Amino acid sequence: MSDLEAFRTETRAWLEENCPQSMRTPMKGEADFCWGGRKFKFQSEDQKKWLERMATRGWTVPTWPKEYGGGGLSKDEAKILATEMKRIGARPPLVSFGIWMLGPALLKFGTEEQKKEFIPPIVRGEIRWCQGYSEPNAGSDLAALATKAVDHGDHYIINGQKIWTSYADKADWIFCLIRTDATVKHDGISFVLFDMETPGVSTKPIKLISGYSPFCETFFDDAKVLKKNLIGEENKGWTIAKYLLTHERSNIGDMGTPTPLNMLAKDKLGTKDGELPDTMLRHQIAEHEIDAACFLFTLERAKDAAKAGGDQGAFSSLLKGYGTELNKDRHELIVKVNGSDAFEWEGQFSNNGEVARSWLRTKGNSIEGGTTEVQLNIISKRILGLPS
Repeated sequence: MSDLEAFRTETRAWLEENCPQSMRTPMKGEADFCWGGRKFKFQSEDQKKWLERMATRGWTVPTWPKEYGGGGLSKDEAKILATEMKRIGARPPLVSFGIWMLGPALLKFGTEEQKKEFIPPIVRGEIRWCQGYSEPNAGSDLAALATKAVDHGDHYIINGQKIWTSYADKADWIFCLIRTDATVKHDGISFVLFDMETPGVSTKPIKLISGYSPFCETFFDDAKVLKKNLIGEENKGWTIAKYLLTHERSNIGDMGTPTPLNMLAKDKLGTKDGELPDTMLRHQIAEHEIDAACFLFTLERAKDAAKAGGDQGAFSSLLKGYGTELNKDRHELIVKVNGSDAFEWEGQFSNNGEVARSWLRTKGNSIEGGTTEVQLNIISKRILGLPS
């Protein structure tokens, strides 16, 4: 315990000295997130400094091994870091599909050479990744994917299409499922990495009802991909795909620790004798905050189990399913708090309709990463043991 307290003291002092004040304010929207990568434009010099300082210590991924640029912290030390960052309201220095999904898969299935090549740039935010999984005829039944790879010795020639590829138009590289054997379904899939600037790779944004375009169609027309970027064995990519999906679903479920709703409501509506005057809204916010706190405890328990080597398996579906509904409920309440102001679609007052657009965006949470219906089926069969 004395070692942990010493770590807390050192961490608190370092954060106070190195976290810029502007990086201690709530993020107003997606534009405030730092995604990193070749195409990313920093919102400010402070945002760049914050990433560089945290990445130098490996604290963008505090528990990853030091030999690949990570922080090498124990789970208890990582919890202290997270607590101290929350104490001062520090923003995440980096958000990344490389951190949430690809990195864990590389640490488990990649060769030593692949780990040394790809993980340090993820830690430093130098490469932005996107995920090439879903296809027009392979969504919930992902193993039906048809993007075809033809063997040409030291490389593949890939043809096909992916859809709902989040931020493909902004990504530098893609981790992609391809079919290397058309005679079998699950056992004919491989997992490869390649540069989005590879000749033959193109993207087309898909505009959502929110007016934004985080999703894209992605096309491969005779794209040449080196076999050295094959992760794991050929035709064994489904195992990696399933492992990565558990991390994706857990992270979709974990919407972070946003500003508490009661604070948002007090800022917007004010209080009467220290309480919100709307009794019904006050009760709804209190109920939501209790549910959110319980969910955060469950997430901590799941993370501890994962770090201890436990197989999350179907539990990630529970996290994804409940976290999705919790986030949708939160944005419903934010709309109520803002009243008629929530309907503004453009303009500086509403930060270009952030409330309305974010509310609309949450509707996609119940589809992406596996639909809610699919997650409920997994929970019923594999957790509750109900018959098919």
